[in-house]
This record gives sequence, C-alpha cells and structure tokens, in this order.
Amino acid sequence: MLAVLATDGDSAVSERAQNALLTQPIESFLAACNQPEADARLFAYCADHLGNKPGIADALAKNPACPTACVARVAQHLTLTGIQALLENLERFVSDPHLVIAVAGTSSGSAEQRELLGELQKGALARHELQDAAAEAEPDPVQRETLMQRVAHMNVVQRLTLALKGGRTERMLLIRDPNKLVQRCVLQSPRLTDTEVEAFASMSNLTAEILRTISLIRPFMKNYAVVRNLTNNPKTPLDVSLHLLPRLTASDLLKLTNNKNVPETLRSAAIKLNRKRKTGGSGDSH
Repeated sequence: MLAVLATDGDSAVSERAQNALLTQPIESFLAACNQPEADARLFAYCADHLGNKPGIADALAKNPACPTACVARVAQHLTLTGIQALLENLERFVSDPHLVIAVAGTSSGSAEQRELLGELQKGALARHELQDAAAEAEPDPVQRETLMQRVAHMNVVQRLTLALKGGRTERMLLIRDPNKLVQRCVLQSPRLTDTEVEAFASMSNLTAEILRTISLIRPFMKNYAVVRNLTNNPKTPLDVSLHLLPRLTASDLLKLTNNKNVPETLRSAAIKLNRKRKTGGSGDSH
C-alpha cells in the first residue's frame, strides 16, 4: 500500500508514503514481493530503490506477476536461484529480449546456466533486431505486433517469398533479415520503389554488404538520391563511398566535408575534391 501511495498525485501523500517506506525492514519487502497479487508499483519501487538489497532481485525474478522490465533493471544482482527461476519459466523469460540480454550479461550463474543463457541471448538479439526493424517499418503498434508474429513463424523460403511479393512494410522489415538471401530478394522485388531504395541507402543499421549490393545495381545508381545517401552513410564500405564521391554536387560535397559521422578518410577526400573544384582543377558534372 505504501508503494502505491508513493506514486499518488497528491505530493503530500506521496512524500509521506516515500518516507514511511524508508523505515520498512527489507523482510517486509521480500514478503510483499512474493505475493502473487502484489501491485506492479511495488515491483517498480523495489527494482528502482532496493535492487541491490539481498534477495530482492531473486524475489522479483521468481514472481510471475512481476513485469519483466523490472527484473531486467535488477538483473546484475540476480543469484543462481533467481536465474534458475527465470530458466524454469521460459515462456515468461524469453517474452522480453531486453531481459534475456540483461541476464546473459551478468557474471552470475553456473556454467550450465551461462551456456543456456548464451543460446537464449542469440535468439533474443535476433528478436530485438526484429522489434527495432518492425518499429521502423510499421508505426502502428497493433499491426507491428501482427507483422512480427507473422515473420517470426516463417521459415527462410516463406520469408524469401514475402520479400519478393510483400508490401512496403514487409520489405522495410526484411531488408534487415539475418539471412542474406532474404535481403537480396527485397532488392529484387518488382514492387520495390525508388523511395524505398533511397531509404535503404541512408539506413546505418543495414550491413555493409547489403549497402555494397545496392551500389552494384545499375538502375539504383541512376538515382542521385541513392548515390548521395550511400556516400553519407557511415556503414557504406569506404571503397564504395570514395568511388561515388566525384558524383556529388558542389553543395552535397560541401556538406560531406563537415559530416563527422563518415570515415575520416572519406571526409579528407571530400575536402581535397572540394578544394580542387574551387581552383578549377575539376568540373562539376551536376
């Protein structure tokens, strides 16, 4: 009840409750955290203020009613007992990739637990990337979850087909698929638009390999916006961006000389080319 009152809209009530909480013994919090009907605000208070106290992190991990986000915040304080409780309720554990990644990053756990966590982490990282990609591809949270569920249950052949025949939202997600063939199928989709390719060329969370592939597709490179975006993308392989450098207009070349995100070698080359053009050493084809 004190944890609930600590978040009350009345500042006087909230302050008195927070002060009262400071006088409570840790045993009271442990007992409260073990209750299946405990309020989420109790878990949040414990995670934010008592996570380093003995037993608190494990108590949060053991209680299925505790939001996984709260457990993630105290992951570094889990003992073998708390980690085992999570591993025994995998449906809850793997539902939150942030939690899996946080627990896998701790130094606690037995050798067997660490091995299991390592395997789970690989899947969590992939799901985490999928969530990020889905968030960019689909702003509506309900449709985003539906899209993620669909793609997560597809095998490689099904994802290849979706990459070729799906819509823009599916392509924006699958361009970041871990499978390189799926990425390539996105670029070969007959429905792919210039606007999408321009967006891909500017995405710094794509692999260097897929950005190189874009630069090798002649129809894409006829689009100046794709050339400009690739050159300004810090993930574009240096040999590709250096090759594209002479194609930049004077204004875009000048902007590149001030771009601190690109490799220093590219920026230096841009500065030299800009100086050369100004002195009449090279014409500007644009």
